[in-house]
Amino acid sequence: MSSPHILILGPPGAGKGTQSSRIAESFGVEHVTTGDALRANKDMDISDMDTEYDTPRAYMEAGDLVPDAVVNAIVEEALTSADGFVLDGYPRNMDQADELEDMTDLDVILSLSVGREELVDRLTGRRVCDDCGANFHVEFDQPEEAGVCDECGGELIQRDDDNEESVTNRLDVFDENTAPVIDHYRDHAGFVEIDGEQSPDGVWADIEAAIDEQV
Repeated sequence: MSSPHILILGPPGAGKGTQSSRIAESFGVEHVTTGDALRANKDMDISDMDTEYDTPRAYMEAGDLVPDAVVNAIVEEALTSADGFVLDGYPRNMDQADELEDMTDLDVILSLSVGREELVDRLTGRRVCDDCGANFHVEFDQPEEAGVCDECGGELIQRDDDNEESVTNRLDVFDENTAPVIDHYRDHAGFVEIDGEQSPDGVWADIEAAIDEQV
C-alpha cells in the first residue's frame, strides 16, 4: 500500500507532532491536524449547519470553540482530499471516533504510551519560538543560545498552558475524554502501542517498523 491511512494517538507531550512529521516525510502522506485543517478551511461555508456563525473563521476570531460538527466536517474534507495521511489530534472523544469511522478506513493506529510524571516534565519544560513556533526544551532539547530560537532567532517563551496546573488539567481531560478512544481501538487489526519514553529516534524506529509491518 503506497498511501496508508495512519492515526496517531497519545497524551499531550507524547511526541505526536514530532513523529507525525517524520511519518509524513518518510511515507509520502499528508500530516493532518485539526489546527492545520481549521486554518486551511477557515472560510468554509457552514451556513447549512445551523451554527451560530457561518464560517470557522468567525468562531476563531471571536475566541469561541469551534463546534464538533464543524471540526468533523473540516477533518473529513482534509482526509477526503489526501491520498494518504497521518491524522494527529483527532479524534479527541468517542463521538469524534464514531464520526471518523464513517469518514474513512484506518490501516495503522499508533498509540504513544508515556507516563504522567514524564509528560509533566516534558510539557512544563517546553519552550516555543514566539515567531516560528519551533519547539525546544530546557533539559532535553536546548537551543544553541539560551532563550533564542535556532531556526529563526526569535524569542523562546513558555506557553500559558505549559505551567504545571494547566498541564495537570490537560492530562486529566485527556484521561477522561481521549483515553477511552485508545481503548476503543485496541481490538483494531492495525493497532500498535509504542513506548513513547524512548529517545525520539527509538520511538521512530518502532513506528517505522510498525507501519512497514501493517501496510
